[in-house]
Amino acid sequence: MGIDAAATRNRILDAAERLFGERGFAGTSLRAVTTTARVNVASIYYHFESKEGLLRAVARRAMASVSEERHRLLDELCTRGDPGVEELVRAFVVTGADLVRRQGERGEHVARFIGRVLCEPGPEVRRLFAAEVGHVEGRYLDALTKALPGLPAGEVAFRYRTMVGVLALHQMDALADLAPPGHGDDIWAGRGDDTERLIAALTGIFLAPQAPAVPS
Repeated sequence: MGIDAAATRNRILDAAERLFGERGFAGTSLRAVTTTARVNVASIYYHFESKEGLLRAVARRAMASVSEERHRLLDELCTRGDPGVEELVRAFVVTGADLVRRQGERGEHVARFIGRVLCEPGPEVRRLFAAEVGHVEGRYLDALTKALPGLPAGEVAFRYRTMVGVLALHQMDALADLAPPGHGDDIWAGRGDDTERLIAALTGIFLAPQAPAVPS
């Protein structure tokens, strides 16, 4: 790919990342992307084939460094034996919590994009995003299922989805805004410990006993 073509591709990705984060996938037209990126529609089809292909490319770029690091950390854990729950949660959370800083100037847009993906009304967008991170996330889910033999696989998957959702809120810096009025500053003092708090809380979720069955 030539320099000009690569620059055009990156402009399209930058524009789509910001607009998808601000307006959502359904609310962003290709015309809006081309206007922001200063390209024609043909450029989008040339580089990405479709709007869905563009979304996949945005997700892939946003998560590439995180996915690579998660693979590496899990490989390291597995070489030492079967990793425990806290080790798995730590490897998953630390890499994700650091997502915004990893992206530099784009960090704010990446965080907003991921938040909008999770909140998009239609499931198709979440499926497209999940397809880009599914391999590494599937490895962590398998490892957590193995580390929790006393829980049904479906229960582990539910708790895993909870972890992903809470981590996304953390990445968006939205958790502090969820505090009751007048209770934010004292609860969220010492922000430097947030990642460790998150690891402890999510590890506790995985280690909690299974909820009793609800009578039918």
